[in-house]
Amino acid sequence: MEHRNTYIAHLDLDCFFVSVERIKNPALIGKPVVVAGVPQERGVVASASYEARMYGIHSAMPTAHALKLCPSLIVVQPHHHEYIQISDRIFQRLCDFAPSVERASIDEMNMDFTGCEQLYNNDFHNFLKSLQRLIALEFKLPSTIALSSNATVSKIAANLVKPNGLYIVPHGYEAEFLAPININVIPGVGKKTEEILCRAGFRTIADIQRSSLQQLTMLLGKHGLWIYNAAFGKGPTTLSAPSIPKSISREETFVKDLHTINEAKRSLFELVESCCSHLREQQLKARTITLKLRYSNFSTVTRSHTVLPTDEDPIVFSIAFDLLIKSWVPQKPLRLLGVRLSNLDGSDQLPLFFFNEKTTKILTALDELRRKYGNNIIHFGSVE
Repeated sequence: MEHRNTYIAHLDLDCFFVSVERIKNPALIGKPVVVAGVPQERGVVASASYEARMYGIHSAMPTAHALKLCPSLIVVQPHHHEYIQISDRIFQRLCDFAPSVERASIDEMNMDFTGCEQLYNNDFHNFLKSLQRLIALEFKLPSTIALSSNATVSKIAANLVKPNGLYIVPHGYEAEFLAPININVIPGVGKKTEEILCRAGFRTIADIQRSSLQQLTMLLGKHGLWIYNAAFGKGPTTLSAPSIPKSISREETFVKDLHTINEAKRSLFELVESCCSHLREQQLKARTITLKLRYSNFSTVTRSHTVLPTDEDPIVFSIAFDLLIKSWVPQKPLRLLGVRLSNLDGSDQLPLFFFNEKTTKILTALDELRRKYGNNIIHFGSVE
């Protein structure tokens, strides 16, 4: 059987959350910035700009500690529903270029270009450069892309050349490429595993390559097999097929607690709009609508309602707002509000009398406008 080279690309959206916030506020460009929770509420860093990283700031660090390392640090509150929307749009755009696309995380995606050599004129380097430019032009976001024979090597290569990097590891040179690199770049080698390996004399991947599988498994058990294979440049050569999600949810933790139902209503409108837009992108409809409220004392309440399958903002908002009214406690300030759509259905076999073609066309047009010009360009109806 003829051998066929595999081509798996890894795309990383550089400092994704910070980069999105810089689109909205260009004054943040070139400054030490983190997207993080407020220090007074034990917030942590979700994303740090490279200017902030120069001070030793990194993800998962307490915001208060980050401010001690860099007193001039700019802290921006996260807008997770916006990041999810943009990630979804980029994922869909990548599907125009690769036969198979896999979401590794909100800011990382894998693409399988196996068999696409002639389609891209046997020049993946120039094609990937043009793909980087497309993401920069259409989404105004920086990205790093690496290509190799498998997902593991591509992810390692991308991490080494960030930000705005592009790297291709030729077939057959995976082990040679990895040899001089520190062992902690291997996915799955965390602090504890690194400590165990260092105590055994392993510093670089070349040290692992000179060892035996038996030695690695004696140290790390089954995990040693993964690390041993990864050290020789082996990894997944196919991507997992996208599956229908179990639910779609959005939530927002407020910088200041909300005290009135009208404030909560405005936030609820945006959360529902984001959820329903995602439903339509995935060609799904939801049967169950769940509202989540977390009060300032951290007590949490959820309320659900089941309906005929729908992806329409007005229907979902009406039900969610009704749940909000029934759950609202005026004496309790609201810390967090969330919406989850579940019991999802991808079938088109829906009751004919329930299908509102006019509303569907309007909502589809609004989705397209928001994809092109931003989420706040237009909304369906009013929350007033």
